[in-house]
Amino acid sequence: MSDEQAEQLMQQMQMLETYFSDLSQREATFINILREATASIESIQSLGKSSESETLVPIGMGTYVPTKISSSSKIVVNIGAGIAVEKDFPSAINYLEARIKEIEVALQDTAAKKQDASARMEQGKAQMNQMMQAMQQPPTSE
Repeated sequence: MSDEQAEQLMQQMQMLETYFSDLSQREATFINILREATASIESIQSLGKSSESETLVPIGMGTYVPTKISSSSKIVVNIGAGIAVEKDFPSAINYLEARIKEIEVALQDTAAKKQDASARMEQGKAQMNQMMQAMQQPPTSE
């Protein structure tokens, strides 16, 4: 293997490591979104069980205002692009469950891409090891 091929392989390995890191960050983001969506569903369900409940509403910089929530069975849901709509509790839960399914698909896709990138990195490492061994062996004279 020539020096040019070795340099090209090193660049490919660096690109794969960067790609793998990006995929790991994306995976962590999806997991956080899943947790948040699941917690939202649980909160909506608990709000539907009681006629009134107390909570803290964040107002910024780690400060909260205590308030009472009267269960009116309506909730405002952000549907993206700065648009929020009012939904009843079952519709809000259905919307969140649909989003969870989309995120799970994206998470599976990301995991598959991570596995592929990992396999390609292992293959690259094996090639690098072979190249290093070939360079360390003295040429045989005949």
